[in-house]
Amino acid sequence: MGNWKELALHVLDGYELSDAEALSILNCPDSELLELLQGAYTIRHNYYGNKVKLNMIINTKSGLCPENCGYCAQSSVSNAPIEKYRMMDKETILQGAEQAYNLNAGTYCIVASGRGPSEKEIDTVTSAVEEIKEKFGLKVCACLGILKPSQAERLKAAGVDRYNHNLNTSASHHNAITTSHTYEDRINTVELVKSSGISPCSGVIIGMKETMQDVVDMARSLKTLDADSIPVNFLHAIDGTPLEGTDELNPRYCLKVLCLMRYINPTKEIRISGGREVNLRSLQPLGLYPANSIFVGDYLTTAGQETTADHMMLQDLGFEIEFAKEMAT
Repeated sequence: MGNWKELALHVLDGYELSDAEALSILNCPDSELLELLQGAYTIRHNYYGNKVKLNMIINTKSGLCPENCGYCAQSSVSNAPIEKYRMMDKETILQGAEQAYNLNAGTYCIVASGRGPSEKEIDTVTSAVEEIKEKFGLKVCACLGILKPSQAERLKAAGVDRYNHNLNTSASHHNAITTSHTYEDRINTVELVKSSGISPCSGVIIGMKETMQDVVDMARSLKTLDADSIPVNFLHAIDGTPLEGTDELNPRYCLKVLCLMRYINPTKEIRISGGREVNLRSLQPLGLYPANSIFVGDYLTTAGQETTADHMMLQDLGFEIEFAKEMAT
């Protein structure tokens, strides 16, 4: 391909990549990687400057999930030795919000395992969200599985800003990853939260034996969905799950995937999510040239990098954190 900066300028003019151009990004020679990153950064800087959004997860309910997702330590088919517990109480969720606020995370993500929430779980989350908004002014994202319309309306009324429901993979690869729900179930949930007035967050997991065309298809599906926030996870294969031992990724390919997401979804929040530490390794800082958002702290069942190291990384890059305190005022 070659001229990545020129392609980036075309994207800023409204151009949409062909499949051949999209695949050429994933096949970019390593010798051109810095030029590709420069092109992606040109797009990212146009919309976000050097600002970086920080997000923090709280896993409010762990394990005990009836779904059979092959990547997940919390699924019914996993033998991974993880902590299992039912929905946390409101006070514990509020303590997590205070921690997120103190870490300068602009978005607090309330996550629970399971196919979908019970009404009692919705009660707990909505009550906590109302207090979080009043005390800390954080943006709140919920990730509770497949919703009923009435539940989406309750979350919206409580002040939930964003709802995460990842596509995870492409439509054609979906059944190789899970059969306990359909790809359409995931699309329908994202459309439901959009219709409820909640900002849609939907992303992917890279490294689950998908093809490069699958990755391109994922990026296009997220564009079609008009997801405002796109978390890009890189598989951290956990022993005891069906994908145990899968190790397909290297840091340079991960950077190319992030660039692809930026070229296809130029205006959106691209978030480097689970698996960044083990897959991007020493190249983590370069991921913020295409992406503009990261998680701080731990993930659902795997540990993250020390938060102070994340803050130092951003300082070294000359990037600025979008402080929760600024967003709340």
